[in-house]
Parts: sequence; structure tokens; C-alpha cells
Amino acid sequence: MTEEAPAGGAKEVTREEAQALLEAGAQLVDVRGAHEWEAGRIAGATHLPLEELAGRSGDLDPERPVVLYCRGGNRSSMAAEALAGAGFDAVKLSEGIVGWQEANLELDPEDGYVAESGEAASILQARKRAPQA
Repeated sequence: MTEEAPAGGAKEVTREEAQALLEAGAQLVDVRGAHEWEAGRIAGATHLPLEELAGRSGDLDPERPVVLYCRGGNRSSMAAEALAGAGFDAVKLSEGIVGWQEANLELDPEDGYVAESGEAASILQARKRAPQA
């Protein structure tokens, strides 16, 4: 079901494969930043930012597979590789939340959207969404 990990890379799953894993009890983890999480996320996900992964991996059940996602795939690749190295059955969602949204799959909250990554992007987005005086 999962694509074999390239040498030194993370195993990757399609949206359909991820949904099947989740229905079978896998954990869904969003490794994006706080402003990205707040803007929109895949329903049922746990927020575990990449920079907190090492200190919070104990929050995850090592007996259950983990599906990780970020905006496009870079951060979730790093997270999946790190967790796999620690003994987890970890995979990354191909195309991240961007691909999820492009496939018209549901985001949480209902009016959620995919935020740009990075601190500058979070400031610009906050300004755009703020009521104009």
C-alpha cells in the first residue's frame, strides 16, 4: 500500500491510502506552524510542530501507524524520517494539505484554508484577515 521509501527518504502515501490508514486507526499529525494550524487543518489531526517533534514524540502511540502532513511535503518528510528512525511506522501524506484541499477534501474548521508557511506569511495573512479600520 505505501510507496517504498527512497534511499534516505520518507515513505509516502496517497490521500486515499492515508484515509484507509486513518480508518484503520492510524494517528494523523500536522507538523506545520501554529498560524498554519489555526488557519485550517485536516479533521482529526493532532498538532505537533516539527520543531517540537523530538520533545513530544512521547505524545504518540508507538503501536499505531502515524500519517504526517505539512503544507507540501518537506517538513513531513523530515518528521516521518525522524519517527521511523525512532521505531514508529511513520509515513508522509503525498502533496500535503495543499493536495488535500485541491482534491476538495474537508478542512477543519469549516471555513478553514491552507495558510502560507513562514513567519512573514503569517503576519501578512493576519493583516489581510483583520477588519479594515
